[in-house]
Amino acid sequence: MNENIFVGVSEIYAKYRPDYPASLMNYLKYIGLNSDSIVADIGAGTGILTNHLLNLCAKVYAIEPNDDMRNISEKTHNGNPKFHAINATAENTTLSNNSVDFITAAQSFHWFDKQAFRAECLRILKPCGKIILIWNRRDETNTMVQEIDAISHKYCPLFSGATNGMRGANSENAYQDFFVNGYTTKIVANDIIFDKERFVGLHQSASYRLSEDNPDYFNYIGELSHYFDLHSTAGQLILPNKTCCYVGTL
Repeated sequence: MNENIFVGVSEIYAKYRPDYPASLMNYLKYIGLNSDSIVADIGAGTGILTNHLLNLCAKVYAIEPNDDMRNISEKTHNGNPKFHAINATAENTTLSNNSVDFITAAQSFHWFDKQAFRAECLRILKPCGKIILIWNRRDETNTMVQEIDAISHKYCPLFSGATNGMRGANSENAYQDFFVNGYTTKIVANDIIFDKERFVGLHQSASYRLSEDNPDYFNYIGELSHYFDLHSTAGQLILPNKTCCYVGTL
């Protein structure tokens, strides 16, 4: 992963990225996370999933190479004895051999060198430890999602249609190649409710975002704002979203 991708946007990311629903936390408890569990949250970012894991588990290692992102998480959890922030990568976590019960990766697996990450998982997981991959995934068949994506396609050269694993229709192949022993899938509803600030802010936090000095920046933000005004009701725009969770052993 290029740890510089989100440099300078950590506060926007923490403020506007979607959270994860209580139903997902219930599922994580169902598959075994409990007050004795030690978890490595890899690609932890600003700690959106870490926040929940700290309520479930005995210890959470928040692995994040981006200083800006990791600093947000550190400020949030300063003084929590369960929380341990580590400046490291998915491929070299610096954790000890056979030291964690679970590995989580939320909105991050698609950035990893998958084979190197798999080898690192084998090294740090305890016997029978599980890996949990999580994404918030908007519905690409929804007309509004398609229209919003078209705006990003128009202005953002790096926009890929989110085929990197978050929403891509062919993404299942990546999980099959990674979980060679098979995996289970859990999908829960998690529709996103936007006001205008959050709607624009989400796009400003994306990896494909435009910088403010880009000549198309204000046209892009203006078109997103105009779209929100046209399609919102009582100041809100609701987009269908599901939280997808893939669980397997190595």
